[in-house]
Amino acid sequence: MKYKELYQRKVVSVEEALKQIKSGQEVACGLIACEPVAILNKLHTIKEQVEDVSVLTALLMNEYDFFMNPEMKGHFLMNNWFYTGGARKSHPYGTVSYVPLELHRSASSRLAYHKPDVFLGCACPMDKHGFLSLSIDTVYEKDMIEWADKVIIEVNPNFPRTYGDSHIHISEIDYIIETDRPVPILPEAKIDAKERLIGEYIADLIEDESTLQIGFGNIPLAVTGCLTGKKDLGVHTEMFSEGLLDLYEAGAITNRKKTIWKDKFVADCALGTKRLYDFFDNNLAVEFHRGSVVNDPRIIGRNHKMVAINSALEIDLTGQCCAESIGSKHYSGTGGHKEFVQGVQYSPGGKSIIACLSTARNDSISHIVPMLKLGATVTTSRVDVDYVVTEYGVASLSGRSIRERVKELINIAHPNFRDYLRSEAERNQIW
Repeated sequence: MKYKELYQRKVVSVEEALKQIKSGQEVACGLIACEPVAILNKLHTIKEQVEDVSVLTALLMNEYDFFMNPEMKGHFLMNNWFYTGGARKSHPYGTVSYVPLELHRSASSRLAYHKPDVFLGCACPMDKHGFLSLSIDTVYEKDMIEWADKVIIEVNPNFPRTYGDSHIHISEIDYIIETDRPVPILPEAKIDAKERLIGEYIADLIEDESTLQIGFGNIPLAVTGCLTGKKDLGVHTEMFSEGLLDLYEAGAITNRKKTIWKDKFVADCALGTKRLYDFFDNNLAVEFHRGSVVNDPRIIGRNHKMVAINSALEIDLTGQCCAESIGSKHYSGTGGHKEFVQGVQYSPGGKSIIACLSTARNDSISHIVPMLKLGATVTTSRVDVDYVVTEYGVASLSGRSIRERVKELINIAHPNFRDYLRSEAERNQIW
């Protein structure tokens, strides 16, 4: 087979690709850095030709007219399983709806309801054997490709070629759009003194030879910055971020003591800088696998000394965590938070850590509350939280009674709220 000729026969314009989308169809999209920007930028242009098109997405990095414009209601509905800023702003327009999904079941749960008619994604250029790499996002892409009637891929030479379960063959693709956009880069984070303290407290909880799950953002970067003195750490994570590369270059991460995928970094998505993407490119030490594997609690628990580090918007005095809504107003998504927190419970020596600043909005709002707001989603059950960490210390919850938990959590709340939390605990008979 002459793969180059087959490839060229499938190259089309964005306008030609858009003709494949019809009324009433389900269109599944690649995620995060691998969202199909060229097509989504022009999706609104077929508004007059289509109605009731479902666009399945999550963690969009850009804002597009097909959902940001109220006039798109009835033509497109973005079914989004992890909100970012654009989805939050557009939700009142009726062009966006939230799909409650755990990451490791995001494909299987949605497919049980509706298989995709069209998949839109990204990949790096084809190799001589006819394979393209899905690069830095393998959360549910291969599952959707396998079930979609039509597969449209934006091929971009700027994406790193990755290994693991990240390859598709040219024969699986119906249409190709060639693009050259830069891979999204996260701006440099600036860690403040409070975040640094949180990082230090968490570092004290992490033993040598632990395997880490950690995301991106200021607190995860503060944590990795405090782990440089550790030995033989490993990585089994949903999101591969810049701080993990820093730790590897410092010699703290070796992956030698991992229980599964020994000697390998394992992830299902990534976001960072060009330095990080260059590290991934053709690197056999890094493997990207499906979210149905990486985020499966049964697989997570097979890692010895597995440490899951996540955040929350609110934590009540019994240890329940809300990480996805502010009251009834949806904010983000379940993602992989719950899966890793549960998975470490099956890991010998495993630990689940919830980390956040004690307050928001110039100390006017406490993240530790007597009870979650009315309508708030319980992302993580209190039985799965081992530690909660703020800049005021560490609350150890595992095995403790409600009275003991209340005392622990009040001790790490901001001092301005401690008397209030005690009085509310008494008034509501929480303890």
